[in-house]
Amino acid sequence: MADQNNNAGSFLIGFFIGGLMGAGIGLLFAPQAGPETREQIHKQSIQLSEQATTKADAARKKAEALLAEAQEKLNEATKELKSRSKGLQEQTKAALEEAQKKLARASQEVAEDEAEEKAVEEAQEAATD
Repeated sequence: MADQNNNAGSFLIGFFIGGLMGAGIGLLFAPQAGPETREQIHKQSIQLSEQATTKADAARKKAEALLAEAQEKLNEATKELKSRSKGLQEQTKAALEEAQKKLARASQEVAEDEAEEKAVEEAQEAATD
């Protein structure tokens, strides 16, 4: 965006300087009297000033439109990222809860197996005595 603004500014400066140079060269080769030449210079300077103002306004409006478009795209991207982030958080939470349930079931099964093994061992010891 900054490059475009620099390019627009460079263009306007070059345009203005080129216009002044063209006017100066035109005066050197013009077969007019002094007052007529001064009047022509005055008119051309007004025209160039108006053209520069018009071009600057157009460049400013274009830059504002591009900025507004970029801000809108940024807002949309931010909204999309927030939505995706929330979805991933929900998926992670669900996966974590499922893993905790599986771990609890596995722990319960291990405890039951250990209790069963202990009961079998006690029964075998009681039968041996």
